[in-house]
Amino acid sequence: MNVALTQLGNSGGQPYWEFCGWPERVEWCACFITWCGEQCGYIEAGLLPMTSSPWVQTEFFKEKNRWMDGGVTPNPGMVIFFDWYGNGLPDHVGFVEYVEDGVVHTVEGNSGDAVQQNSYPVGDGCIMGYGVIGEK
Repeated sequence: MNVALTQLGNSGGQPYWEFCGWPERVEWCACFITWCGEQCGYIEAGLLPMTSSPWVQTEFFKEKNRWMDGGVTPNPGMVIFFDWYGNGLPDHVGFVEYVEDGVVHTVEGNSGDAVQQNSYPVGDGCIMGYGVIGEK
C-alpha cells in the first residue's frame, strides 16, 4: 500500500503500461498492480504475476488458493477485483487501502485515467473478489 499511495494523482499511466511492455497507452489498472508489486519484490518472489491482464491476475490468485469472494470483508493490501458487467470476468482491479464502517477504501490505477482513492460498500455487487498477496 505504501508504494501505491505514493502514486496518487499520477495520470495517463505511462510508467505502468510501459513497465508491462506496451509501446502505447492501454487500459492500465492491472499494469499499476504489477508495477507496484515489482517495486515491493512481489513479482520476483512469485507473489504476483507479471501481467497487464486483470483476468490473468484473478486466475493466478485462484490457482494459488489465495482468492476470496467479493462478499467477504477484506484486509488492507489485498488486491480487489471488479466485475462491472456481471459477466464473471474482471473489468478492473485495485488495492484495498482499508475497511471502515462497512466501506472498502481502495487505491486504483486507471480510475478516471489516474491513480485515485475510491470507496465501495463491503459486499457491493460490483466486487468480484480479492487476491491475497502472500508473504515474501
